[in-house]
Amino acid sequence: MQASTTSSKSDSSAKPVVSRRFDRIFLALSDVASFMAQFFKEVFVPPYEGKEIIRQCYEVGVRSLPLISLTGFITGIVFTNQSRPSLATFGATSWLPSLISIALVRALAPLVTALIASGRVGSNIGAELGSMRVTEQIEAMEVSGTNPFKFLVVSRVVATTFMIPTLAMFFILLGMLGSYVNVHQNEATSFMTFIDQFFSSISFLDINSTVVKSIVFGFTIGMVGSYKGYHSSKGTEGVGRAANSSVVTSMFLVFIEELLALQIINAIRAV
Repeated sequence: MQASTTSSKSDSSAKPVVSRRFDRIFLALSDVASFMAQFFKEVFVPPYEGKEIIRQCYEVGVRSLPLISLTGFITGIVFTNQSRPSLATFGATSWLPSLISIALVRALAPLVTALIASGRVGSNIGAELGSMRVTEQIEAMEVSGTNPFKFLVVSRVVATTFMIPTLAMFFILLGMLGSYVNVHQNEATSFMTFIDQFFSSISFLDINSTVVKSIVFGFTIGMVGSYKGYHSSKGTEGVGRAANSSVVTSMFLVFIEELLALQIINAIRAV
């Protein structure tokens, strides 16, 4: 009797714990949905924060160019070096430009750019908005009559949505140049021949899918960083948690979106 009573008590205590966890999950999803709904409501309603959007585009795009340029150039060189031995086994080193173009355009450029932006831009947005929440600057903007959501959140999400595709295209350019340097050094391929082979293996579907994926990645990075920072808890610990959570969550979502996009694109190619 005592054992049965103890087990029934443990079962009854476990159920509320599971229920509370599910409640927290659904409440968090509800908050995210309302946050996104407020963004789509604010982004199309004037007044528009044009100067702040341009400033955020500069912060997201221009300040990320050195890192994106170096990463793209090195990626082109490294991927070419890694692919050469496999193709040389079949005497097909002439296929290197085509292989590099497919790898860069279809996968590496949007994914690596999004991951770099998640670490640099996402953490910066989360920490910046989190510190503003801690120091009560957001509340001060509300008191002064300024719409803090439009000024802080909308401008940053719009900037990341437009600038991540631009950075991805720049990544492709620098990756192509890095690959050309390596191919020219080893196979003495001319620049015009390399360019012709590079673009002969990619289609408009590849380019369009890269742009669309980059737009989705940019929106995700900006939205996650803004949400984590805008709803950060009070205290300096909350700022660090918001920055760290922005990076981890945005990277995880980028991988999930890449997987889903790959399935959709492959289905379109099969049609």
